[in-house]
Amino acid sequence: MNPVRLLLTGRPGCGKTSVILRTLELLGRAAAGFYTEEVRDARGRRVGFDVVALDGARGPLARIGSDGLRVGKYGVAVESFEAVGVSALERGLENPRLLLVVDELGKMEFLSQKFVKLLPRVFAAPNPLLGTILSRPHPIADPWRRAPGVELVTVTTENREALPEALAAKFRE
Repeated sequence: MNPVRLLLTGRPGCGKTSVILRTLELLGRAAAGFYTEEVRDARGRRVGFDVVALDGARGPLARIGSDGLRVGKYGVAVESFEAVGVSALERGLENPRLLLVVDELGKMEFLSQKFVKLLPRVFAAPNPLLGTILSRPHPIADPWRRAPGVELVTVTTENREALPEALAAKFRE
């Protein structure tokens, strides 16, 4: 039997990461991988993103005005992403019973060659997979969107409250 592989997609800010975190709460099962979290300044303005491993490790993913490779106004901290996010995925691949969480297959993450080279292992692994993928066409993302066994789920403001329970049910089957 093939593992469940769900990739959430949708407009930026529609709640994909919140759906993943709530789904993980409902499942209560062992998981490995990472999610991204907005970083805001004292006035509430978004100034960047952190990468957070499910084991609690955290590091900067991107900041406005930072040096390094850029995605829009953000400088991406590739080394930090690899140390936290990619390492968490690599550890998860060691145990085929763990649910792998990849939030997200996106432009910032694709700047890491280590991450891009790890994706074939992630999608070939016997592990179930829950992740997010950018909604726009992208040469690195597109093959994974169409990978065998992948189910794409679009998150909207209308369905995001009900999705966690529906997704958790798919992993319980």
